[in-house]
Amino acid sequence: MDILFWYKLGLSFIIGGAWVTVSTIAAEKFGSIVGGLLAGFPSTVAVALFFIGATQSAVVASNSTTVIPMTHGVNGLFLLIFILLIDKGLFISLFAAFFVWFGNAFILSVTGINNFLISILVWLILFFFTFYITEKVIKINKQGKIKLHFSKRQVAVRALFGGSVIAFAVFIGKVSGPTLGGVFSTFPAMFTSTLIVTHLSGGAVFSKAVAKSMLFSGLINVTLYVIVVRYLYLWIGIYYGTAIALVIAMGIGYLTYIIMKTKLT
Repeated sequence: MDILFWYKLGLSFIIGGAWVTVSTIAAEKFGSIVGGLLAGFPSTVAVALFFIGATQSAVVASNSTTVIPMTHGVNGLFLLIFILLIDKGLFISLFAAFFVWFGNAFILSVTGINNFLISILVWLILFFFTFYITEKVIKINKQGKIKLHFSKRQVAVRALFGGSVIAFAVFIGKVSGPTLGGVFSTFPAMFTSTLIVTHLSGGAVFSKAVAKSMLFSGLINVTLYVIVVRYLYLWIGIYYGTAIALVIAMGIGYLTYIIMKTKLT
């Protein structure tokens, strides 16, 4: 493996661990909306696309975004299954969610769909379906802050756990070949880490509310970031393209926060 991959792996571990820690603590201190919003920010996908551009080319990085929207839409199914089954236990809900995720992601990967418009269409269908179920059928209420005291050891454990899950997904995606590599490119490692931590600290009701916020913010923010990067990388290169796309993502994140705070249950 080339040295740049190890840089990418290390950066995924550091950024992923830090982001899981920040998002889970934010959820516990400020409520499920803020935590879900931060967990849904395009942190790891930004690292992945940047390194594709740095190690290959801006064109390759742009082209690699083609299937991301539809495979990321499958993450909505992952969160929906988790929400539906979390009352039966953390292990059962995650096992079922992973089973559904792998099955759907693998099917999408082997179909060979390589059309960006179709990818966006699949994402839209999955997003509206999963969000409708969580907002109108299940009606999950947002949760406020929970009172916890965080020691330095607890914070370090969260960072280590979150970073390890995300780095492992990146590593498996690298060594598993093109088909499984495509599947793992949008593996919900950030979602998984956040759900486990929030469940352990706040219970099923709290993690369910965080999952709903992640479904709304994550599926919107990551996909729109990918769309922006797809064209900015070709127009202005990966460095300026990444910087501008992240600024745009922060703006979109603020808008999704306002919507979640004022419009969602």
